Amino acid sequence: MKEAISDHILSAAGTLFYREGIRAVGIDRIIEEAKVAKATLYRHFPSKDHLVAAYLLARHERVIQSLHEVLSAATSPRKQIGSIFERLYEKADSPDFRGCAFALAVAEHGDSEKVSSVARLHKTMVRDVFAAVLAKSANTNDLAAAHLSLLYEGALATVAVGRDPNAVLVARDCALFVFDAASPIHQPNRKQA
Repeated sequence: MKEAISDHILSAAGTLFYREGIRAVGIDRIIEEAKVAKATLYRHFPSKDHLVAAYLLARHERVIQSLHEVLSAATSPRKQIGSIFERLYEKADSPDFRGCAFALAVAEHGDSEKVSSVARLHKTMVRDVFAAVLAKSANTNDLAAAHLSLLYEGALATVAVGRDPNAVLVARDCALFVFDAASPIHQPNRKQA
């Protein structure tokens, strides 16, 4: 089945945006890479801002789908937490890995509400994934979900700067510690006053 032209443009633009940066990649470069006419690109994406937001939304959907695949493969909430970080490690252990596409986009194009809103949506949904895993273990501690999310985000940033994917494994170990500490079975019984 032939790829839809909008998906083709988005794929070419997304690869360039992630590899080289949003500001560094002009519309003419995307047109050349996608091998489409300028009118075709603008028919599908009225502006570069629309194209960047669409790229981020598509990436968001892929990341969330990947996280759900990890969750369905692991048997317990604790293993799910570990597996999320192990999947991130696999991705980070690539010479093409530049860190979080959403943080990169906001750093470059944060004046765009379209870009910022997709990035905020993504960060919220990643946190919601951690909250859902915690809820399966009878833990509804919002602070623990925030801690896990922050460890995930910190791992992304640390690998992007330090180029050492082992930072993700350190974050995994910290996340498992947070999970264990927040787990109801580790909480002391308290008498009601």
